[in-house]
Amino acid sequence: MPLKTPICDFGQAAKSFELKSTNNEMVKLNDIKGENGTLVMFICNHCPYVMAVIEDIIEDCKNLEELGIKAVAICSNDSINYPEDSFDKMIEFHKNHNFNFPYLLDETQMIAKNYGAVCTPDFFGYNKNLELQYRGRIRELKNLKPVKSDESDLFRAMELISKTSSGPEQQSPSMGCGIKWLNN
Repeated sequence: MPLKTPICDFGQAAKSFELKSTNNEMVKLNDIKGENGTLVMFICNHCPYVMAVIEDIIEDCKNLEELGIKAVAICSNDSINYPEDSFDKMIEFHKNHNFNFPYLLDETQMIAKNYGAVCTPDFFGYNKNLELQYRGRIRELKNLKPVKSDESDLFRAMELISKTSSGPEQQSPSMGCGIKWLNN
């Protein structure tokens, strides 16, 4: 059953992290902070909701980079019970989809918990001061197919953030598979 993200907690500060990327480099939040905004995305390799919008994510991130917004994707899923989300599979997924942003492993799931991430995909759009301004979807999906009417909700919101440092008041929640939490 798909989960929906909660309403945006405007102004909440981005949480610091230092995680291993699929390029075997340690990446910190400050390493990927954009001049006009930062997009932190929780995704995984196998979720049908992520698969439905992965090309849109990549296109939006390329276009957002031109607006001074940098992006990062984080996989927090339990890879023991969900081996399709293993680090090796993350490397493949990153290469196969030609990501133009780092893809990081949150092995302990602490970063997902710190952010309050609930599903994949889960988008956190921050302004230049790393204050949360967007917690919504990339675009509408019907039967796991993107509705391509115009620019994505995510792109429009992040473009607004790049210009005004504020996100839209009206935001539609993202929907996806729940994060696969470790059984501790």
